Amino acid sequence: MEYTYKSPLGDILISYNDHAITGAIFDGQQTSEYAENTVITECIKQLDEYFGGTRQSFDLPLEPKGTDFQKSVWLALQSIPYGETRSYAQVASLLGRPKASRAVGGANNKNPIHIIIPCHRVIGANGALTGYAGGLERKTTLLTLEKSNSL
Repeated sequence: MEYTYKSPLGDILISYNDHAITGAIFDGQQTSEYAENTVITECIKQLDEYFGGTRQSFDLPLEPKGTDFQKSVWLALQSIPYGETRSYAQVASLLGRPKASRAVGGANNKNPIHIIIPCHRVIGANGALTGYAGGLERKTTLLTLEKSNSL
């Protein structure tokens, strides 16, 4: 099932099933299909809170599709605190694979659940903002939002 969430940064196509969020991508095809259930209702509520500056972490059941390595990277991304960033090398070290920063970058690029799995918090080793599937302007805006709402 799918739902198009109208965020302040543009449409996010949220894919979900009866028990988990399976995708959330910017600029996905718009859909009118919407089967209300507790998963999507809670997701919408938490996204509203995030964009409103009152939520710093998500508590949703997630089922991203990917390889075991990709899933381990996406899990590690969820440990990056709100309002903070980490480099690809730091994420690779967190996984116990300090030489895998390029592989981490590849997995980060394939993240199917934007914002909720915070791939926007990963930056280059020199502190520069690097690619983001939602676009660098959105990445900048998300990081600015988080820094301004950090406790």
